[in-house]
Amino acid sequence: MTNYPYRVLTDGLEFPEGPVVRPDGSLIVCEIKKRCLTRIYPDGRKELFVQLSGAPNGAAVGADGALYICNNGDGFAWGDPGGWTQPVGGNPDFSGGRIERVDLDTGEVRELYRVIDGEPLLMPNDIVVDRDGGLWFTDHGMRTARSFLHGGLYYGRPDGSFACTVAYPITTANGVGLSPDERTVYVAETETGRLYSYDITGPGQIRPLDPAAPGMSVFAQLEGFKRYDSLAVEACGNIAVAGLTPGCITVISPDGREVETVEMPDPFSTNIAFGGPDMRTAYITLSGGGQVIAMDWPRPGLKPNFSGL
Repeated sequence: MTNYPYRVLTDGLEFPEGPVVRPDGSLIVCEIKKRCLTRIYPDGRKELFVQLSGAPNGAAVGADGALYICNNGDGFAWGDPGGWTQPVGGNPDFSGGRIERVDLDTGEVRELYRVIDGEPLLMPNDIVVDRDGGLWFTDHGMRTARSFLHGGLYYGRPDGSFACTVAYPITTANGVGLSPDERTVYVAETETGRLYSYDITGPGQIRPLDPAAPGMSVFAQLEGFKRYDSLAVEACGNIAVAGLTPGCITVISPDGREVETVEMPDPFSTNIAFGGPDMRTAYITLSGGGQVIAMDWPRPGLKPNFSGL
């Protein structure tokens, strides 16, 4: 593994994920366990931005300047085995997964989607916005005591008028991202350690999958035990996938090969986002210990659409 120096931007967070880099250098992060959005300033100061019903899991800025979030419905029970905060089961007070819009000026929260194609969302996880403002998002699915309910990849218009299932089922669908030319959508699958790729043919549409070739969408599955979480795309097209147990960032090339794996000091390194004046600062959520760190990255990240970066 590769090691790069890092600095702790802030700590004391309750399972942070979904960092969104703002033009002023601040971050907005989802504190899943605390069920809120928190703003973190460059000097490390943090303040509550919006308290939510349910729990935010992933976030992205839309074409209208609002924040679009995956709300997992507060579906996790929490514990700290091994001294690291982590989900340890389901929450009996689960309120249902949904996609929501948060006005960054007023803090107003509006629900967009709770049911897609006649099926309820379970625990939406991560989201990315395409250059036309369309929302691509994942549903992680949900565990019961003796079974697992699958989620998948979904698409929705930002006005709440239309949403559809893109790929289903995906076992523990997590991170989602778009290639620089937006011809490909990537999905990280947690428990298998796989990265999937799908050819985009239109808004919410992908090249049809062949049921006789179920592995055709597997883009990368590297050696060794890895559990993938969220991801971010570099400007060159590499996919940087945050990993769980072991905590690391695995960088995968556009042809599916490992570029490098960067070691993290927390087994729950869940999300990575790029910012800074040259997009070479990686902001990484270390969820088990409640920190956000900043790291000088060797390659520039891809600027998210509508981010103002």
